[in-house]
Amino acid sequence: MQGALALARRGLGRSWPNPAVGAVIVRPGDGSEIISRGWTRPGGRPHAERVALDKAGARARGCTLYVTLEPCAHHGQTPPCTDAIIKAGIARVVCSAADPDPRVFGKGIANLRAAGIEIAEGVLAADGRHLSLGHRLRITQHRPLVQLKLAVGADGLIAKGDGAPVWTTGEQARAHGHLLRARADAILVGRGTVAADDPALTCRLPGMAERSPVRIVLDSHLSLGDKTKLMASLNDAPLWVCCSEAVEEKLVQTLIDKGAQVIPCASSRQGGLDPHGVLTALGERGITRLLIEGGPHISQSFWSANLVDEVYVYQGPEPVGAGGLDALARDGLKALQEATSFAASPARKLGGDTLTVYRRTDG
Repeated sequence: MQGALALARRGLGRSWPNPAVGAVIVRPGDGSEIISRGWTRPGGRPHAERVALDKAGARARGCTLYVTLEPCAHHGQTPPCTDAIIKAGIARVVCSAADPDPRVFGKGIANLRAAGIEIAEGVLAADGRHLSLGHRLRITQHRPLVQLKLAVGADGLIAKGDGAPVWTTGEQARAHGHLLRARADAILVGRGTVAADDPALTCRLPGMAERSPVRIVLDSHLSLGDKTKLMASLNDAPLWVCCSEAVEEKLVQTLIDKGAQVIPCASSRQGGLDPHGVLTALGERGITRLLIEGGPHISQSFWSANLVDEVYVYQGPEPVGAGGLDALARDGLKALQEATSFAASPARKLGGDTLTVYRRTDG
């Protein structure tokens, strides 16, 4: 199952709107020969089970299938994986996590069991649930998993950009941040971050340019100019712009004509776009994993709305000093450190910097 989970991670950021799943087919006995492996392909198809079964062919008969998520049992754009598993003659299925999709939940396991296949459920269940959390939240809360990325100095402050990025961390930390981008379906910033840093928001790890996520900008009034890296790189990765529902249609059409997708969203009482509405709109469009790299006010809006699931804090060894901004506009980093609903991982060294991951514990 550890191997199946590792395979599933290869699909993170590429399998949406479907979950990233891993599958391993093993012939039981001394040595437990691995017959084949599979993971969900880009766009969500073919499913991991189908990939592994196709590779195994007739050798799958009598084998054990390890799979990270309950196999689908409904007809979508492809036939149910349960039908393929039964037809292949798999003798035993070991599953990590149940699929919350009502079209699947419990039915996949029940169909396999009814066909005489031995079932083992909940193997490395915590790992399986965490891996599929974006899918789970999209089904149960109609929103994606939200990961918040913060890069701060030793004083906990964010460096303020002035038309170009200002680095507070070193190369290893920045490379890890790009790995987060590669594993996200979409990355989100506000209009202020575009003005301050002019980011491209692509994945710049060697050989992984095609893993760049959908770029999303919150821009209530559609004031995004033409002279930005985002507009100049429309051929490299999609650009979605969330705006107020009251924006003039001609402004919407102008951006659409340039190749961006425009998503009207409700405004909040405090001004700006409502974070709940933004996430619902993204969930409706298939996004399961969202990385927020916006400035303090964007981070604060999602944090205050209780919509953040994980926070990645990259901290450099030097203070930002005068002109630095609190990581969360009103509360600062202290709010995260004192949040009882989040647990921190042990700090990890990345060159001269440290990474601390905070994960929600109340759901």
